[in-house]
Amino acid sequence: MKVDADDQQALSSSVMEDESDTGFADRLRELTSIEGSANALARKAGISQGGLQRYLKGGEPTRKVLIKLADAMGIDLLWLMTGEGSKGTARRNVEVVAEVPGMEDYAFVPLYDAQCSAGDGAWNENCRVLTHISFTRYSLRKQGLTPDHLSAIRIDGDSMEPVLHSGDTVLIDHTRTTIEGEGIYILRLDGHLYAKRLQRNFDGVSVISANSAYREVIVPRDRLHELEIVGRAVWSAGWL
Repeated sequence: MKVDADDQQALSSSVMEDESDTGFADRLRELTSIEGSANALARKAGISQGGLQRYLKGGEPTRKVLIKLADAMGIDLLWLMTGEGSKGTARRNVEVVAEVPGMEDYAFVPLYDAQCSAGDGAWNENCRVLTHISFTRYSLRKQGLTPDHLSAIRIDGDSMEPVLHSGDTVLIDHTRTTIEGEGIYILRLDGHLYAKRLQRNFDGVSVISANSAYREVIVPRDRLHELEIVGRAVWSAGWL
């Protein structure tokens, strides 16, 4: 059906009004509840966490952001923008699996396609969920872990060998964002994602590789605001 210029302008104005209404924030909160947290939804859709928080407070998203959210959650774009029609299915396959008798004792953690470089560093801003890794809820409780605060990525690079190998999967606890003695942390620095050991010292924070071929890097005290600890690695697995 052909739409003339006046009709197109009216349609665009209507859509913009719908995008900025308070109902959008309510729909976004519904998606946040389904995904488990605002941070998890932001990671799944490949948008910034700060941007998502603005939208939850009534900020107006771009059409690109709306498309990313709809695609990531498998929902109808028109419903997300206007609240009209059917939402479609925003339930993840893992939620359906979890309803199978006998599976309620398992938690399913998303594995993202973000590359965690243990060498030169790489970061895929538009990361998506590749699959889910199952853990017994009992085993997570024993470690003091909560499923909603976990995610997994794969290591890329050899700077953490022999502790972590390229291709290994690591589980990240996003509640542990401060340095707590010995441990491997997932950190973001200069736009890249790394898996490294961190150590506080008088000059700042040392970023340490397990592979002796890589030199230690010092993040000075006046640049610590540029170092973002995404979480602590609490589990790893890989092929022998």
